[in-house]
Amino acid sequence: MTVEGPGRQAEGRDAADASSHGLSHLDARGRASMVDVGGKEETERVARAGAVVTMAAETLALIVDQAAPKGDVIAAARLAGILAAKRTHELIPLCHQLNLTAVTVEVEPDASLPGLRIVTEARLRGRTGVEMEALVAASVAALTVYDMCKAVDRGMEVTHVRLLEKRGGRSGHWRRGEGA
Repeated sequence: MTVEGPGRQAEGRDAADASSHGLSHLDARGRASMVDVGGKEETERVARAGAVVTMAAETLALIVDQAAPKGDVIAAARLAGILAAKRTHELIPLCHQLNLTAVTVEVEPDASLPGLRIVTEARLRGRTGVEMEALVAASVAALTVYDMCKAVDRGMEVTHVRLLEKRGGRSGHWRRGEGA
């Protein structure tokens, strides 16, 4: 008997059928599988991702003034994001270990939130994209902000973790629309 439902495929469907639905991480039997990128052409690949951390205005002032109890929040978030990008394959089960050529993490205060806007970028020349590395960098940078300030503001929120842009590879260039 074949069981189908959300997240499951009938046994016997081939991998091409799975990937035609955007599910490239499924094998011929519908099981999770690491994608074989060995036959793909190496291209320059870049991905940008973002996250937002909203907080009380007083918490943002502590961060901007570098007066948070645990130290320089923005510097720690940058470093945490870079380290996280480099270790994405250890966190996301089906990600390839990549030889990143660059990772940047920008953390900017925004009084209108109030909070911080985080934008990350991951780069490499390779056979697979770096979207997950950029997303993990943004997520961990945002979580580091939370960790460093939770003693003074447990109401902070991490939101809008999302891909902003990707370039390279077979699918080409994609950019999130304005206002999205």
